[in-house]
Amino acid sequence: MKKLTAVLTGILVAGALSTAIFAEDDKTITVAASSIPHAEILEQAKPLLEEKGYTLEVTEFTDYVLPNEVVESKEFDANYFQHIPYLESFNEERGTHLVNAGGIHYEPFGIYPGTKKSLDEIADGDTIGVPNDPTNEARALLLLQDNGLIKLVEGAGLTATVNDIVENPNNLEIVELAAENVARYVDEMSFVVLNGNYALEAGFSVGKDSLAYEKSDSEAAKTYVNVIAVYEGNEELDKIKALVEVLKSEDIVNYINETYDGAVIPFVEEP
Repeated sequence: MKKLTAVLTGILVAGALSTAIFAEDDKTITVAASSIPHAEILEQAKPLLEEKGYTLEVTEFTDYVLPNEVVESKEFDANYFQHIPYLESFNEERGTHLVNAGGIHYEPFGIYPGTKKSLDEIADGDTIGVPNDPTNEARALLLLQDNGLIKLVEGAGLTATVNDIVENPNNLEIVELAAENVARYVDEMSFVVLNGNYALEAGFSVGKDSLAYEKSDSEAAKTYVNVIAVYEGNEELDKIKALVEVLKSEDIVNYINETYDGAVIPFVEEP
């Protein structure tokens, strides 16, 4: 019996070791991403990761929920689509275990024309489409406040909702929509507030088309850096470290700066 136990233990240990070795030697990185700019940036990273011995597989998603769910379930190694406040809010609401493995870029929020082409044209009862998810709605409302369109209750900050509007001199109707759908209503709203990636998908340029936007040195821009998110603990995997290193490399920084006309800005961590 002792010999049999020893043999079984040896098999189990060997199996555990081979599993660990397999995991350590896994050279495929699977990432769930929004199409623009995240998947585009990841495409540029593929050859750079190949040089390091890794194969990058990118799957595009059109919503803000599934990319987190497939990382939580470990179907994917990582995702690249969200900023830290959204990640933290998602974890809190859904009990997930996702962490930031590295900040890559940020996308200034902008107010864009709908049926009206200038904020000077704003009139009583105008409609403004905003994202309806908690952190992005707060960000949109703060941008509207910064431009004098509404006033929020003091201290609302990143938890602001339409219920926190205390002054609305033009009786603006704030229309809450799924973030991925806001741009589809430009012909029905007076103005829309768009996430950077959805503005790009709709053909808008922050520098040329937005009526107002978050400045690159603003606290909001720094707060909403888009990150590589992974299941807690996996940020220490060699392949995740390699992915983040490549995405923060000079090659990718140059690609972002040359491609997105200020709509996407590489994130540089302060010393």
